[in-house]
Amino acid sequence: MAKRKICQAMAVVLALGMCTTGLTGCGNEKRADGKTEIEVVSYKPEAVKAFEKIEKQFNETHDDIHLTISSPNEAMTILKTRFIREDYPDIIAIGGDINYSNFLDADLFEDISDLDAVDNVKEAYLDMDKELEFIPKDGTYALPYAANAAGVLYNKDMFAENGWKVPTTWSEFTALCDEIKESGTLPLYLGFKDTWTCLAPWNALAVGLCDSDTCNQVNMGNATFEEAYSPVADKIRTLLDYAEDNPYAYSYNDACTAFARGESAMYTIGSYAIPQIKSVNPDMKIGSFTFPANDNEADNVLNSGIDLQFSVMKACKNKEAAYEVLEYLYSDETIQTYLDDQGGIACKDGDFAIPDTLEDMQEYIKDNRMSDYQDHHYPSEMSVDAMIQTYLLDTGDNAKEKFLKKFDSDWERYNRDLIREVQDYQKEQEDAK
Repeated sequence: MAKRKICQAMAVVLALGMCTTGLTGCGNEKRADGKTEIEVVSYKPEAVKAFEKIEKQFNETHDDIHLTISSPNEAMTILKTRFIREDYPDIIAIGGDINYSNFLDADLFEDISDLDAVDNVKEAYLDMDKELEFIPKDGTYALPYAANAAGVLYNKDMFAENGWKVPTTWSEFTALCDEIKESGTLPLYLGFKDTWTCLAPWNALAVGLCDSDTCNQVNMGNATFEEAYSPVADKIRTLLDYAEDNPYAYSYNDACTAFARGESAMYTIGSYAIPQIKSVNPDMKIGSFTFPANDNEADNVLNSGIDLQFSVMKACKNKEAAYEVLEYLYSDETIQTYLDDQGGIACKDGDFAIPDTLEDMQEYIKDNRMSDYQDHHYPSEMSVDAMIQTYLLDTGDNAKEKFLKKFDSDWERYNRDLIREVQDYQKEQEDAK
């Protein structure tokens, strides 16, 4: 079962003796000063300064609780090591991805449905967490905090100078690419040498062309990837007609640098690439629009995923103190402190500023027209990024057929236990009717 898989993964980590630094013991015991210690371990080392500021502000305003937030390198490895040793922090801060699914399936998280802050989460992000459950569970097991967005980055100055308009349909997008190409400018940069970059346009197209729970439908035996992903496979290949020659020769850094230098009008990557681009050209004006995957604008969906969320461990000995920490973290002021440092989108309903680079996506965010990255459901062992790259390199007549058949067969191979678990649950539900 999926639960057994994560235990095996943890055992491997221990066997290798990896990353045992930072193992600090349970954080929910009383301190010498009588305060209750609450320990949060975050998987985002890049946010350490923001969390240091938040930690300091919390401790200065609370007499009965002391908060410690650590953001170690290799945090997921450290967490898995600690879990197998039953040395649990009180709260963990992780992304909404397959790690969250595995930890939840291993029954490590507390149901926080009774936390007041949960009532203020944007519905789209609560739905994303529900779709990350292997087996449907009653309750809420994470507090979504900050999200990211991925679509198409574009050079605002270049668009303004040429009178190019942000496209809202697939036909408009390809017509724009043709117009840009005819002007002598490269429409797109892809940079597919680093295989993970192939997932950026794949995910951004898939959210508009597929059901958000496609992977679960496959697990239940109600769908196949061969059928569901066929339009995604067609449209990601179309991008090659408008991109640099041999995109597999250029890395993520190469693509960021080329886009920053004005070598293309657009770049099919998420907003997370903007700091890298700005490091090359600090003055560049960058916009980002939702990938217009459909010919009906109303069918388009913004690719947005939970970049950071908080889960209370079942082993936490002081749930009341943990809740007080979460309520503080979910105050508007604290969220804004984090966003000012890290950027992104607040998962909380409210009047939060979003970066200028995401203003073209604002209506999608406001209307909850958002869906999670498909690859948040993919097992890492399956190496879907490499599969996509191989497919795009294949110029044979049956390239798409081979790719999609392999997707289905590899999915079954790497998810056999999970599929059985899901279908057993499904049968139990049918028998209970």
